[in-house]
Amino acid sequence: MTNYLDFEKPLAEIEGKAEELRAMARQNEEMDVTDEAAALDRKAEELLQELYKTLSPWRKCQVARHPERPHCKDYIEALFTEYTPLAGDRNFADDHAVMGGLARFNDQPVVVIGHEKGNDTKSRIARNFGMARPEGYRKAIRLMEMADKFGLPIIALVDTPGAYPGKGAEERGQSEAIARSTEKCLQVGVPVISIIIGEGGSGGAVAFASANKVAMLEHSVYSVISPEGCASILWKDAEKMREAAEALRLTAQDLLKLGVADRTVSEPMGGAHRDRPAAIEAVGKAIGDMLKELSELDRDGLIAARRKKFLDLGSKGLAA
Repeated sequence: MTNYLDFEKPLAEIEGKAEELRAMARQNEEMDVTDEAAALDRKAEELLQELYKTLSPWRKCQVARHPERPHCKDYIEALFTEYTPLAGDRNFADDHAVMGGLARFNDQPVVVIGHEKGNDTKSRIARNFGMARPEGYRKAIRLMEMADKFGLPIIALVDTPGAYPGKGAEERGQSEAIARSTEKCLQVGVPVISIIIGEGGSGGAVAFASANKVAMLEHSVYSVISPEGCASILWKDAEKMREAAEALRLTAQDLLKLGVADRTVSEPMGGAHRDRPAAIEAVGKAIGDMLKELSELDRDGLIAARRKKFLDLGSKGLAA
């Protein structure tokens, strides 16, 4: 059963009617609803294109959070071979909100790291809804150090509302762990590629996205705070999240103009959740292209280019 977002309700009605007609035809073989169902399908396709032609920033947030959107685990299973997960931070515990390990991408050895939100109630609770604790970031640091030691490119899949703000996480050094992970991203002498596949929330995302190349899916978002959190702080009213989403300039298109993102990856019409294989394939092509672009740089060149990229932030798109 398809999960529809609130602005997709008219689309849900049309697609629901088409499915009802087909269900009736399956129960009564003498009933021919081919033409009527096809007409409804055409109407639904036209409405889908109209809805997604000019999505507002808030609607993009909703699409980025869609529960059926492909998550880190889906990308790893589809795009990488010989994936060998590594667990634990050798200090406290294993954080299931962060997954990563050794793998091959197009037969090239790499290290892959990502936030995993889970896909049902049980797995979402186990994964803490993609909100990493300090041990998650320390696990990522372990993986990045291994990648640097053996000269393996790092591919990070970012999809988190933010780092977990719980009491235990703060007691175990959440801020320090995020800072160390960000620092490690900037220090390693191998290609670092980050793809925002859903949400990129605050420092929890920056810790994986301080990369040579940052790509964003067309309907993904990346911001210093969630629209709801921003609205609560600025207007003391979380219901003003639409205005906050506009002000934050968190869409892939805005961030490409500002130089925060290096490229956007097109999604199937209606979002990545409507055609998961096509969305995953597009991300795989983008990863391959970015690895090729970085293959000419040596260790010093990679570090220098990454440093320049972040020092130059803010100098692009100021007049936009």
